[in-house]
Amino acid sequence: MIRGIVTSVTEGLIKLFTASGRTDESFEDREYFQHYGFTSRPKEGAEIIMIREGNHIVAIASDDRRYRIALEDGEVAIYTDEGDKIHLKRDRKIEIVSGAEVKVDSPAIILGGGTTRYLMDERLVTWLLAHTHNGGSAPDQALLTANVGTSVTKAG
Repeated sequence: MIRGIVTSVTEGLIKLFTASGRTDESFEDREYFQHYGFTSRPKEGAEIIMIREGNHIVAIASDDRRYRIALEDGEVAIYTDEGDKIHLKRDRKIEIVSGAEVKVDSPAIILGGGTTRYLMDERLVTWLLAHTHNGGSAPDQALLTANVGTSVTKAG
């Protein structure tokens, strides 16, 4: 096992990295293996673990303690250096944090347990109550967020 510090990463069909090791030790354009379905690009200064098989050296893991978030036993998180994260927490809770936006690109979104009532706030209720139908009539019954619930929301 060899420890190093990432100095650069090159994207491609095979991700390559350059790293420095102990004094006067460098590793240039080496393969960076990652788990199927997961990919990341470590920042310069991240730590990297390499293994040697004969003359071939590959990276098998990287970490960056500058940005690592604290977790409780059994928790899992995906996070960035900018503070965005998906955090699978204790008590079966999931926390999603984004500093800009969260985009879901899907023909349908299924929300269970009547979650629409939590997504609908008074601004939407006010707008819905003010709309009129053909002929100019307003809704004939009050819309209360407590009475709203659905499990399927179609994306436009």
